[in-house]
Amino acid sequence: MSELSTAFVKLHARLAPVTFVPEVRLHQADEPIGLWELTEGEFRSSQPPPFWAFAWAGGQALARYVTDHPELVAGRRVLDLASGSGLVAIAAARAGAAAVRAVEVDERAVAAVALNASANGVRVDAELGDILDGDAADAEVVLAGDVFYSEAMARRMLRFLLRAARAGALVLVGDPGRAFLPRERFRELAAYDVPVPEALESVRVKRTTVWELDPAPPGAAR
Repeated sequence: MSELSTAFVKLHARLAPVTFVPEVRLHQADEPIGLWELTEGEFRSSQPPPFWAFAWAGGQALARYVTDHPELVAGRRVLDLASGSGLVAIAAARAGAAAVRAVEVDERAVAAVALNASANGVRVDAELGDILDGDAADAEVVLAGDVFYSEAMARRMLRFLLRAARAGALVLVGDPGRAFLPRERFRELAAYDVPVPEALESVRVKRTTVWELDPAPPGAAR
């Protein structure tokens, strides 16, 4: 994690409670479009968009569910994929996870995760890298918030999550109705009306579901 990335997060985001999970505080952008436009040119030259600066609906729902059901992660090794701000990872750590690993492909997101974990007084191991072609290592619980937003990402993510589930991990996903979620592979656990930035989602509230991945093929005998 570079000092420049840490400084960028501190400069462009303010520490504040998450609307739907006020137990957690994150560095969040006050004005989403301004920060998005600031980084857009960099995105075209390989810098990812500032997903880390916002509490997305899928992550908020998943963090709420983990917070309300700490027994799912307590004493277990947790992997948070495409962690963004680290919201879900922090919720797992607060709920008593034995270890939490948060993986991101954006160096600024890794910096945000580290800053946010520190602000919430928890330990999260923030890691820079793309692990979707590998496996979940020793994770007993795999969490992923709002990751089915593109067809290419959805294909890679589903393959990774299926490998993790078939290796014995509990796999939970938070999703606000993104187009590429393969619903036939999941079982609904809970649904929430989650407040979101209107500038990003064109609505103020999104109905968001927490799902558990079923590793069996669709239609297979249970």
